[in-house]
Amino acid sequence: MDQRPVLVLGSTGYVGGRLVPLLLERGHRVRAAGRSVEKIRSRPWGNNPGIEVVRADMHDPDSLVEAARGCRAAFYLVHSMTRPGRDFAAQERDAAYNMVRAAAETGLERIIYLGGLGEDRDDLPLSKHLLSRAEVGRILTLGPARVTTLRAAQIIGSGSSSFEMIRYLADRLPVMIAPKWVRTRTQPIAIRNVLGYLAGCLENEATAGLTLDIGGPDVLSYTELFHRYAEVAGLPPRRIVAAPFLSPRLSAFWVSLITPVPMPLVRSLIEGLKNEVVCRDHRIRELVPQELLSCAEAIRRALDKTGQQMVETCLFDVGSACMPEWAGANDPGYAGGTRYEMGYRARLQGDPSKVWDTVKRIGGEQGWYYGDVLWRLRGFIDRLLAGPGMSRGRPHGDTPRVGDALDFWRVVASDEGRRLLLKAEMRLPGEALLEFKLRSQWANAVDISMTAKFLPHGLTGMLYWYAMYPFHVALFGNMIKNISRQAGTHLYDGPRRTGREQ
Repeated sequence: MDQRPVLVLGSTGYVGGRLVPLLLERGHRVRAAGRSVEKIRSRPWGNNPGIEVVRADMHDPDSLVEAARGCRAAFYLVHSMTRPGRDFAAQERDAAYNMVRAAAETGLERIIYLGGLGEDRDDLPLSKHLLSRAEVGRILTLGPARVTTLRAAQIIGSGSSSFEMIRYLADRLPVMIAPKWVRTRTQPIAIRNVLGYLAGCLENEATAGLTLDIGGPDVLSYTELFHRYAEVAGLPPRRIVAAPFLSPRLSAFWVSLITPVPMPLVRSLIEGLKNEVVCRDHRIRELVPQELLSCAEAIRRALDKTGQQMVETCLFDVGSACMPEWAGANDPGYAGGTRYEMGYRARLQGDPSKVWDTVKRIGGEQGWYYGDVLWRLRGFIDRLLAGPGMSRGRPHGDTPRVGDALDFWRVVASDEGRRLLLKAEMRLPGEALLEFKLRSQWANAVDISMTAKFLPHGLTGMLYWYAMYPFHVALFGNMIKNISRQAGTHLYDGPRRTGREQ
């Protein structure tokens, strides 16, 4: 076997995070690339001896060239749909051209790209999302590397965006009023089979330079897909009423309120549901033979993993875990603009490890230790503004890892027993961090601090900070008191307010 590494772009995403361990299991050396090295290292496979970890940004051509240098092939598993307020098609186009340049400069031999199914017809053009996916595939072929494009419809697996949309809608709505696209045919595929095809194409040179459709054995309408889910999940039959007056934009709005799937992704997915996504080319079944899971079996396996809290990756894994530059700046205020900071600290008497265990369980069903109604209200407002809200919950496992989504935050640092740093992903006029710090003192004594840091964007951001200040005052001190109580410690001193303005 060729011992040169295989580059995986999007290694901490939904598909990439499952492909990497499969490639390692099959004996391949893997170079995992991402914007945050810490995020990659925090994955269960991040310190495997067969892994090389490199920093690469798809919009930083030089970093991409360095990441690809010495590799024999690359998996292209990145997309920009989840970034609100951006032209994702332009972002995707820029990333693809950078990949072509990297392949040319480093002599990369192959690129394996996971795109989307769908035919562009005069009477029914592709959605913006599917057009962008197709355009990326065409751009990648402009370089010297031989490109294998796999075109897939909905991917069914625990934590996938398609599966989570179906699961939440079917679980919560016995009656659904949907647009007429619910009659459109689709050919979903299990995540297990997607991974099998990706790895199989790497191992079969005959797939190089081909565009191949991948799908499961079942072709069904979205109405039938919802019924199939309800049947497997043991739910009463769901009634779906097709309403021709319901627009994709309105559909995306209410779907984003009912499900935790981000609004930009919901909108892109729903706009694409008007297009029939059925395999026309079945060559892949001979080139990479494998057992194809039925739609019902794929749903059953996804539900089993969800119920057992054994979801390896999920759609919320996509997101930057990079520390904002302003957070570590020590320049005076006049040099870097206004930055706000406010928090509370206290000294607790008791077992420091129990305090950390309490802090790291924050969020999700546990809540925020005080004022959960206010946290949920802020989350509801964020959903109305097309933000993630509080619906993402917290990841499975006791300790949040770097890169994990936690309600409307993203974990950017998690130092066992010492520090938990969260970056805000809710919609707000600025950038925000929330930091918990623990510092052991004498035996059975620990200092705890909770600090909010904010970089406002213009006057609106400054007004937002002062509007939220009374809520911070009401929440933070009481949160520390309840953390102390939950940990079984004695509040020795404080909470005392801290903070500064630069």
